[in-house]
Amino acid sequence: MDEQPRRVTDPSLRDVLAELEAREPIFHRPELGTSAADLERQAAPEFEEVGASGRRYGREFVLATVRERYERGVPDDDWETSDVCCRRVGPETYLLTYDLRQGARLTRRATLWRRAVAGWQVVYHQGTVAG
Repeated sequence: MDEQPRRVTDPSLRDVLAELEAREPIFHRPELGTSAADLERQAAPEFEEVGASGRRYGREFVLATVRERYERGVPDDDWETSDVCCRRVGPETYLLTYDLRQGARLTRRATLWRRAVAGWQVVYHQGTVAG
């Protein structure tokens, strides 16, 4: 028996999946904008993150960290996503889960997205080291 459930996106969510997959990994898509205003638009007011370390981070800390990274120049990240799945969890709210390979490091990622008037906003993000 396989202890890991198979991730399957409902076919009716294919368009949502494509839109959200293009936004991940969050805050690592310079084509979505790198200014403070761009980043603030992408993050819901209540946004928080739980990092792979287990530490919790608030919106202002995360956005300041991302702004600093972009000010130093856009990193050439060699990341690979796989096993991407999208589930509707509420009105205009979706959970995107995926695996992220960064060199030898594998993390399982979960991002809660909400479609707002201003566009997609990330509400919550978590990364867990898997290998």
